[in-house]
Amino acid sequence: MEYLGLLFEIIFLAVGVYLYLFSIGKLTSKDPEIQKKAEAFRQKNKSWMRIAALLLMALMSVNIYLHIVELAN
Repeated sequence: MEYLGLLFEIIFLAVGVYLYLFSIGKLTSKDPEIQKKAEAFRQKNKSWMRIAALLLMALMSVNIYLHIVELAN
């Protein structure tokens, strides 16, 4: 059960990284219509998405560290 929690923490960390990459414009789509919609959404919401992604990454990094320390004991 402990490993399942660690797995979810790693998944949430990956979601945070993905959200951050999207918010700074590093992720693109091959379909121009989807890319146009994504760019419009990103321009409207990039400030709060960037902050949310950084907070999520920081929180999950601390949780993963504490989880690993707990498993080592």
